Amino acid sequence: MAPSLEELKKIAKNRLPRHIGLIIDGNRRWAKERNLDVNFGHMVGYENLKKRLFDFFDAGIQYLSLYILSLENVKKRTPEELEYLYKIMIRAVDTVVNESIVRKEKINFNVIGRIGMLPSETKKKIFELIEFTKKHDKNFINLCIMYDGHEEIVDAIRGIINDNIDPKEIDTKLIKKYLWSKKFPPVDYIIRTGMTDGARLSGFLLWDSSYAEFKFRTEWWPDYNKEMVLEDLIDFTQRKRRMGS
Repeated sequence: MAPSLEELKKIAKNRLPRHIGLIIDGNRRWAKERNLDVNFGHMVGYENLKKRLFDFFDAGIQYLSLYILSLENVKKRTPEELEYLYKIMIRAVDTVVNESIVRKEKINFNVIGRIGMLPSETKKKIFELIEFTKKHDKNFINLCIMYDGHEEIVDAIRGIINDNIDPKEIDTKLIKKYLWSKKFPPVDYIIRTGMTDGARLSGFLLWDSSYAEFKFRTEWWPDYNKEMVLEDLIDFTQRKRRMGS
């Protein structure tokens, strides 16, 4: 019999990942498969995300990075769909601000990506979220919005050049300090749902995923449940990470 998430936290504490990246893929395809509006798929995906986050926290995972919206997504989505996604983001912030468990669990929200590209109202809400949780220091959620891993590295290089850093001083630790993800440790485990046609990262945390383990699932994100969270975490504890050796 499989342990609960809380039990897994106790018996496998030193073998669980510290930082997990979630590529929450498949909301649109989940809806199309059921002849539903794609926006309904996004809403169901959002509702599922709220539940799954606390599953990971119950297991003792301290850092979560969520691939919410990529720059590539923005190019491919219709204005109407993007507008709906922005409305979900606004709704999500209002939910967080009024959710007592966010304060109880001291969840700190960070947002990385080209945030300046967001509509003004959405951008305002994002900064409201960051401000509201800035003093929380127990659990951490990284929201990747308008994100692209290549652009993150490009911005790091630009920052180093602008600060006139001596080339001799540039190493991996310095570059990390200039990344959007500088507040987070390297990612240990990346889980992607909705992966029915291959195995890709789609530009997600390219620098930080150098030695990450990967789990690609065919299930759409709205179907990703607590049992799958437990299954994926147990899977990770049974792997042997050589970290390049």
